[in-house]
Amino acid sequence: MSTHARKNVMDLFVEGARRGFTIATTSLLPNVVMAFVIIQALKVTGLLDIVGKVFEPVMGLWGLPGEAAAVLLASVMSMGGGIGVCASLVVSGALNGHDATVLLPAIYLMGNPVQNTGRCLGTAGVNPKYYPHIIAICVINALLSLWVMQLLV
Repeated sequence: MSTHARKNVMDLFVEGARRGFTIATTSLLPNVVMAFVIIQALKVTGLLDIVGKVFEPVMGLWGLPGEAAAVLLASVMSMGGGIGVCASLVVSGALNGHDATVLLPAIYLMGNPVQNTGRCLGTAGVNPKYYPHIIAICVINALLSLWVMQLLV
């Protein structure tokens, strides 16, 4: 017989839910709230309109409005922030549901490489000279996903 006490399904569920709640409230929620605040500040100051106009030609390559660039820039820094920016732009009307659907895989493929550089690559002992290459691969994959999603959606 095992020396470890067997946990029932309910105990495992509660333990998993507790861990999930902790992750959501300590990692995801602050990033999403920060993203909403930043987008509102950009909107109030008129900078969001400027971002949209500046990035319109580039984002047009993927059939997206210029404001979508804010989602991708936020995603480089934080996946939760990218989701928050995307949601905030949908709420404000700058993006629609189709735009958000096209952007979601890109948010995840970027996978917040700036945060992960220190957490994962540094801990794994990866030579820092390869960091830009690794980040570039994340960005390229994300941009390619925009075209794939435009074909699928």
